[in-house]
Amino acid sequence: MPKIRRIPIDTHPENTAFLLRHAGGYSPEQFQALRKIRITGSCGEILATLALVDDPALLEPDEIGLGEQAFRRMGLPEGEEVEFAQALPPASLEYVRRKIDGDTLSESELNAIIRDISGHRYSPMEIGAFLVACASFMSTQETLAMTRAMIDVGNRLHWDAPLVVDKHCIGGIPGNRTSMIVVPIVAAHGLMIPKTSSRAITSPSGTADTMEVLANVDLTAERMSEIVATEKAVLAWGGRVNLSPADDVLISVERPLRIDTFEQMVASIMSKKAAAGSTHLVIDIPVGPTAKVRSQAEAVRLRKLFEYVARHIGIVTDIVITDGSEPIGRGIGPVLEARDVMAVLNNDEEAPEDLRDRALLLAGRVLDFDPSLEGGKGYARALEMLASGAALAAMERLIDAQGRQTLKLEPGHHQFEVRARSAGRVTAIDCHLIARIARMAGAPIDKTAGIDLFAKIGSQLRAGDPLYRIHAGTRTGLDFAREMAAENSGYELR
Repeated sequence: MPKIRRIPIDTHPENTAFLLRHAGGYSPEQFQALRKIRITGSCGEILATLALVDDPALLEPDEIGLGEQAFRRMGLPEGEEVEFAQALPPASLEYVRRKIDGDTLSESELNAIIRDISGHRYSPMEIGAFLVACASFMSTQETLAMTRAMIDVGNRLHWDAPLVVDKHCIGGIPGNRTSMIVVPIVAAHGLMIPKTSSRAITSPSGTADTMEVLANVDLTAERMSEIVATEKAVLAWGGRVNLSPADDVLISVERPLRIDTFEQMVASIMSKKAAAGSTHLVIDIPVGPTAKVRSQAEAVRLRKLFEYVARHIGIVTDIVITDGSEPIGRGIGPVLEARDVMAVLNNDEEAPEDLRDRALLLAGRVLDFDPSLEGGKGYARALEMLASGAALAAMERLIDAQGRQTLKLEPGHHQFEVRARSAGRVTAIDCHLIARIARMAGAPIDKTAGIDLFAKIGSQLRAGDPLYRIHAGTRTGLDFAREMAAENSGYELR
């Protein structure tokens, strides 16, 4: 039997195995037919895509190499013996073919698909086929069934409290880092709000990326529980605790294909919230010409879908439809967004008002879940927690509990100001394009990269006035962002 060897190659999200082309008595033709192999060891089995190696310096004839993902999932030390064999296609692929033909799938069929996806038995191409088929048509019942299936295949967090609140924005608006203000406000009041968040995939920063500027976010479930027990809150990366793992696999394929249907969005968000143990949830749906939701009619349809799924999985949900016509705050990118968040919590006179107002609105709606508060008093209580400094104190305690970052990051020192080409009033800002420019500068991988906005919709500008400043940690990142901004700044002036 071959021995496993760790190959330091990141093949995320796939499991990849490596074999010498002519090892073990197999012919090249047989290897080409294998595509997927099943590797079995003392701790269980994984399925992996096979890659053939022609350089004998990389592997011994009696070894099977495992890429980083496959090695971690196999859970065995190097040198352990394993068995491998050709992997048969998952039986659930037949259901995917039926979905491609336009059929409506049953709950058991969707369960089988999601189990196989979370078990990494599908290739990205097969996942893509499933997602495209679902994007063509997915019933409300299928959305609910998919949500339930995604909840069932991962871990679930349990909290010793009858009321566990959360807040989520569907995304698409740069700088909308309200969660980092809502969480300490709600915790200061005394409600439990364990917030797990994703890292950014196509945006310049996610809540986890921005919080990581201030504190450690890579926490185990046990450490999260300890922090919540003392601080009533946490702001952590959800990937560590394996909540709705099928969603992470689906997202890795969705984003390059730019598939983001309402049905898949609802299944993704609600499965994560249920797995995180939330009982009450406020959802922010920004509506704007360059947001994910472009019209009030679309927002109402999405609201009804959220409410339907939430009711059937037992989460009390309050949907808030907000203005998504422009970025929120001034900073876009981890360091710049963290600066804005702390300015709001510090009651700084220079703090961005729109970020403060949006966070107070949402925190108030969360606090309205508290039965001890008189109806409609949530906003006043949120304002009190912020103005008194209680929210700031809660945030400082939370940062210390999670592990304060000792390295203080500053905005990238490579800078360039994008200026107005003509005089006029700002009438529109393209959220999607502004986000892309910030990503070209290096955000969120380079936490110092991003955009500092100087003008918002309604600003009256002269020719040559600055619209925003691009920050980057590298000259290359700055040049990429400058080139994109030169083609289109993302601003319309009239």
